[in-house]
Amino acid sequence: MSAITTHILDTTRGKPAKNVHVILYQQQREWLEIGRGMTNADGRIGDLLSNETVLPTGIYKLCFETGDYFESLNVATFYPFVEITFAITTGEHYHVPLLLNPFGYSTYRGS
Repeated sequence: MSAITTHILDTTRGKPAKNVHVILYQQQREWLEIGRGMTNADGRIGDLLSNETVLPTGIYKLCFETGDYFESLNVATFYPFVEITFAITTGEHYHVPLLLNPFGYSTYRGS
């Protein structure tokens, strides 16, 4: 398991959101892409980074390409993408879930 993992639950459907592209960025002078993946049938990505990657403290963000997901379901959405920005302060594992529907979303620090 990498240092950062995520999952998406489509709260309207009550099911995992599969086949959503997710990009991980690290803030430097500009945002630098450091990983990417696609959610599996369970709505999860466990391998945004290699297992050996130790991330330095800093600011990171996950960009979820939600517009393509809702378009594949033929559902209108207000959010073409969702970005979640967060701070890494220790070398532990960070899990960043996304609870999603076409007109709202929420997140939290998972385990």
